[in-house]
Amino acid sequence: MFDPEVLVIGGGATGVGVARDLALRGVEPLVVDRDGLCSGASGRSHGLLHSGARYAESDPEGAAECLDEARTLRRIAGACVADTGGLFVSLTGDDEAYFEEKLAALESVGIPAETLTPEEARRIVPELTADVERAVRVPDGVVYPSRLIAANALDARAHGASIRPHAPVESITVQDGEVTGVRLGGAAETSLSPEFVVNAAGAWAGQVAELAGVSVAMAPTRGVMVSVEYDGLGPVLNRCRRPADGDIVVPHASEAVLGTTSVPVDDPDDYGTAAWEIDVSIEECAKLLPPVADAPVVRSWWGLRPLYAPDEVDRGGRGISRGFVRLDHAADGVENMVSIVGGKLTTYRRMAEAVADLVCDRIGCAASCSTADRAMSGADDPTRLDRAVASFGGQGPTDTDIVESS
Repeated sequence: MFDPEVLVIGGGATGVGVARDLALRGVEPLVVDRDGLCSGASGRSHGLLHSGARYAESDPEGAAECLDEARTLRRIAGACVADTGGLFVSLTGDDEAYFEEKLAALESVGIPAETLTPEEARRIVPELTADVERAVRVPDGVVYPSRLIAANALDARAHGASIRPHAPVESITVQDGEVTGVRLGGAAETSLSPEFVVNAAGAWAGQVAELAGVSVAMAPTRGVMVSVEYDGLGPVLNRCRRPADGDIVVPHASEAVLGTTSVPVDDPDDYGTAAWEIDVSIEECAKLLPPVADAPVVRSWWGLRPLYAPDEVDRGGRGISRGFVRLDHAADGVENMVSIVGGKLTTYRRMAEAVADLVCDRIGCAASCSTADRAMSGADDPTRLDRAVASFGGQGPTDTDIVESS
């Protein structure tokens, strides 16, 4: 195996996004993952394409980023996303002042919003609860992460990147303030001497950083998603209240994904799950859409949020913002390594751009980012994308009902 200019550790949305960004600038990166692509947080999410509305009052800057990035993905990501729209729904007994706060924040950020009466909301979603008091329509959508990661990987590879799943990093050698060697195991079984290293390992970023003798303090949380049989929901449903368990319903073609919970975990490789998380997600989501209470469960899964510990301490635990953090390890005495943590699936492209900007500055690449302006090759061809998902070992549980297995 060749020595890459840039080694990207982590085959989730951010990792393959970094590879695509760098490849379009003329850099030749190598992406490695210990499993198949999309095996971490990206492929185990609820699949919401954020309009920014969930964060409008708590994190206006992050909300604006979500709005902008969601618009970008609708332009460049083809069959990786669905433009469903979304509703924020306030029920009997919910905080009326919070609804007004949400409306004001949406206007302030510039997120398109249309206030609806209960009757108008139920015309959009006929089986919406009779307890709806008010609703507001926002430009939420759905993202199919397995396809999104495959599309980024295909486009990155078409422009010179290499993709190597099932190649876990076993060791990192640092000498004289630089990474000089990386040992890969698994299907790779080789040693590399990259010019620069990007740690995009998500909830495992702390473990990767430790191999290089630097610290990245992670505070991952787990959350459950429950997919039930439900045909033709239409828009995403959000409970208009402070963040809590079971406050979102994401539509798929013949299913609805219910979620989620937020429980701290100590070890991303060994964390427990609990039946109450499934029960509370169904119970709470049924308050929005009563038929899901008795709908057959198709599958359930837990995902890990790759949260950065200092941010979570500042927010008091349940992060109502999901900003990302770029950690330049030159400040820790390792000149040619950067970690990227936190963030949301919707903003992966912006996260990748921030990383690629730093990398290019260090390795002397003057090219600028073009990922927001160029559609991903093949993104409009679901059949090609789904074949790529299989070839990269990249099928996550979020969209198994959407991706056609070959």
